[in-house]
Amino acid sequence: MGKITPEDVEQVAELAQLTLDDDEKRRLAEDMGAIFSYLDKLNDLNTDHTEPMMHVLDMINVYRDDEVKPSLTREEAFQNAPQTDGEYFLVPKILEG
Repeated sequence: MGKITPEDVEQVAELAQLTLDDDEKRRLAEDMGAIFSYLDKLNDLNTDHTEPMMHVLDMINVYRDDEVKPSLTREEAFQNAPQTDGEYFLVPKILEG
């Protein structure tokens, strides 16, 4: 990968809607350049005999089994609700249209 320039950083900052001063652009260009040069080193590694994996550690399902348990009645669920219509919780409208 070629050298990262402050102009490259400026383009990425515009896409992310960030405002950076010249010193920040220069510093981030250096930091991004160092990161990409490290990634280039990783690309040089021979991974022909490496099995793909989703995670570096062996993962097992840590969730408990589902068990049917008694739940709240509708009246109990609505007991502390500021507003209901008897069937649903009523909340303020936040989107127009």
